Amino acid sequence: MQLPRFRRPLLRFLLSVSLSLVAAQTWAGDAPSSEPHRLKRSDAFLGIHFDFHAGPDCTEVGRNTTRAMIEAILDQVKPDYLQIDCKGHPGFSSYPTKVGHPAPGFVGDPLRLWRQVTAERGVALYLHYSGVWDGEAVRRHPDWAVVKADGQRDDRMTSVFGPYVDQLLIPQLRELAGDYRADGVWVDGECWATVPDYGAAATAAFRAATGIDVIPKKPGEAHWIEWMDFHREAFRKYLRHYLAALKESHPDFEVASNWAFSDHMPEPVSADVAFLSGDFSPQNSLNSARFSARCLQNQGKPWDLMSWSFSAPQGHPVRPLKSVKQLEQEAAIVLAQGGGYQAYFRQKRDGSIYDWHMKLMAEVAQFCRERQALCHRAEALPQVALLYSRAAHYRQSPALFAPWGSDGIHALRGVLQALLESQNSVQIVSEHHLTGRMADWPLIVLPEWSYLEPAFRDELAAYARNGGGLLLVGPKAGALFARELGVELDGETATAARYLEHDGWLAGLNTPVQRVRLGGSAQPFGKLHHQDDPRSAFDVAASIAPLGRGKIAAIWFNFGDRYLNARVPTARHFLEALVRQLFPHPIVEVTGSSSIDVSVARNHGRLLVHFVNTAGPHEQEKQYVFDDFPAAGPLQVAVRIPAKPESVYLEPGHRRQRFGYRDGQVLVTLPPVEIHDVLVITP
Repeated sequence: MQLPRFRRPLLRFLLSVSLSLVAAQTWAGDAPSSEPHRLKRSDAFLGIHFDFHAGPDCTEVGRNTTRAMIEAILDQVKPDYLQIDCKGHPGFSSYPTKVGHPAPGFVGDPLRLWRQVTAERGVALYLHYSGVWDGEAVRRHPDWAVVKADGQRDDRMTSVFGPYVDQLLIPQLRELAGDYRADGVWVDGECWATVPDYGAAATAAFRAATGIDVIPKKPGEAHWIEWMDFHREAFRKYLRHYLAALKESHPDFEVASNWAFSDHMPEPVSADVAFLSGDFSPQNSLNSARFSARCLQNQGKPWDLMSWSFSAPQGHPVRPLKSVKQLEQEAAIVLAQGGGYQAYFRQKRDGSIYDWHMKLMAEVAQFCRERQALCHRAEALPQVALLYSRAAHYRQSPALFAPWGSDGIHALRGVLQALLESQNSVQIVSEHHLTGRMADWPLIVLPEWSYLEPAFRDELAAYARNGGGLLLVGPKAGALFARELGVELDGETATAARYLEHDGWLAGLNTPVQRVRLGGSAQPFGKLHHQDDPRSAFDVAASIAPLGRGKIAAIWFNFGDRYLNARVPTARHFLEALVRQLFPHPIVEVTGSSSIDVSVARNHGRLLVHFVNTAGPHEQEKQYVFDDFPAAGPLQVAVRIPAKPESVYLEPGHRRQRFGYRDGQVLVTLPPVEIHDVLVITP
């Protein structure tokens, strides 16, 4: 017998409510003893992230969330964890919360079903929760909002000085940890969404802490740096506060604050987060991953990074799914630095998923699993240290915690790209990584930072005197070490059209240039011609000088920003030639393709050399999806090790390689790299 149409929705609704009540009775309280073991995030490697930022349009959340849908995800992808939506930036919760602001309508309780199925299958469940950014909270409680410099209340961001954290965030996270038995939460809209607060509580606290009465309104005004640093510490206190509250009530509930202690916060981990995580740019994602992964790998915490599975500018009406090869490239960058990986897929407005998307994630998951045993938690071997200066970045950044809009970050990323395209194994490090252990790295590179704390500057100079190689990129960085370089600055830095000469070629550059006069033992390196003619007048492009038992060099024009925005191979070759003057014997030397990223690591007692093919139109704004790029190579590889190894092979696939060994080097020619190969050398 067929039911009348008008009764079918009602029946489905009553059935869903009944199932939810059964689930609530089954899943409230302690975990059943028969549940399979679930990995903690510190041990997890692979996950899937879903979110949809529920809003006032979400009136039937849960209608199409079924056991079969969830089981299909787990069967196809076999993840260690799922990370699903529970509250997005609009502030509406996508489950029937009793302490927060639920979306307008639900069919049952979908979150209980996600928890039930994942627990039965031994898969951890984490939740996407928007923290500082909560539009509904500030709509209902305007006094919870940040006050902007013009005196108006923000309509999105809550104040870390207000009651939001105690009256909504902590109670709701406790509800998720207790009533729903979630394994943890990935708190979005946190450090990068925090902004200076001109409200009464914040300004009073600033005056009490600093004794400064006049509150600055914009960069350049007196005490702006103190004002920004005060708010940075306020965010840290807010984060530590809610972590401590959760640790007290639910000690096993694992929390990450999105982008905390990452490239957004280049500083020591000072809060009890369980893991570090972030989602890199949906476009030009590979270069975003290159930067972000290297900022996380040395922070001493389990970490992962998230790809967006789709690509197009923010707000574009159609954002197509990326290809398998695109996501595999992005994943490979992360795996080569030892991290875990997840990818973000959209949920529909009712909270269900686009199930056809999972065939993409299933293939990418298999790619990752083939490399997991080698890559996960591998330890990078120090070669080239690229300084991400916390002190300099925080002085110049227009935001409290964000890498965008910073001239120093643009320069850093340009230098990073040039170093990687010359097959250097590079780690991004900050002051807290280098202080007291600079000698671990044969070469330290400073990319156009204009400020260093005096004690740190002096330690860098001592590092070079004691045998290290120190490379300063750009006039501002070079000026900090003029005495050690044996140079005298000639006039002011000025932007000019110049032509960099290297190896018989000229590279046109329009960039800030500093003229210098060399003295003592300083030697010129390269020429900056005034005309597109090797016979024209020129300035010194770089200088190099001995310093104690080491060497120090400086490039006297802004290399990094130019390479990021106006790339020419001659400039990259010039930088690499200067690097080899300071660091002549890296562990690995590779020739054959500038599209190969090289990373050197150790894991399980074996030496690992990662080769990631970075070819493809990553920076082309009008190409969202691509699946056709050339293999890179063949590659000629020389690896310095003290004795002839037992075996040399490529993974995945355990492909044994014929190799030679002479003068302390393993010599091998490798086939072209499709996406990611790992050369494994067993002592």
